[in-house]
Amino acid sequence: MAEEEVELQMLISSSDPIMPRVITFLSSLLQRVAESNDTDRSEPQRVSVFDGLTRPAISVQSYLERIFRYANCSPSCYVVAYIYLDRFARRHPSLPINSYNVHRLLITSVLVAAKFMDDVCYNNAYYAKVGGISTAEMNFLEVDFLFGLSFQLNMTPDTFNSYFTFLQREMLCIDKPPNLTTKTQYCLLLLEDDYESNNNNNINDNHLHQNQTQLAV
Repeated sequence: MAEEEVELQMLISSSDPIMPRVITFLSSLLQRVAESNDTDRSEPQRVSVFDGLTRPAISVQSYLERIFRYANCSPSCYVVAYIYLDRFARRHPSLPINSYNVHRLLITSVLVAAKFMDDVCYNNAYYAKVGGISTAEMNFLEVDFLFGLSFQLNMTPDTFNSYFTFLQREMLCIDKPPNLTTKTQYCLLLLEDDYESNNNNNINDNHLHQNQTQLAV
């Protein structure tokens, strides 16, 4: 367990003493996914409460950096938020991440992860200020996200480690973003989530390689 904590801290750490590497990776991934889904309309996409009327002026990276600086949640929360986004995508393939909803999905997933993982966290009013939305909207987004997950917030250590391992591998390839020319509507990882499926949770390299071409949420 101590070894896993050290590895997680290494993933969170960065040559930049202010911004951890995982923030850079997640923002880069989500930005690519959003842009890809903006142009891919091969399948119907419905509007949700997470969609704004216009694209936010702030970039995904700047937005996630803002969350990191002010939310003060634990390193594990970012991995868990990543898992929740993937679960949400599996359950709602007609709601892919795009430039109109990525910011709201991001702030909501981090909020839910922090409440589930951390002993102490800020309230919804504080997260609303961080996210640039009203408290009422933050409350509504949280409830909708929880129902979208069917309140399935638990995860096994194997699930956490699978996503964590994927993040570690992706960090090594951050300068070589995956090709998103194929369908991208479904999920961030398409990893086997053992809380969602009874399938074997072991992930081989071929499976990961195939899934990297389908990154979305």
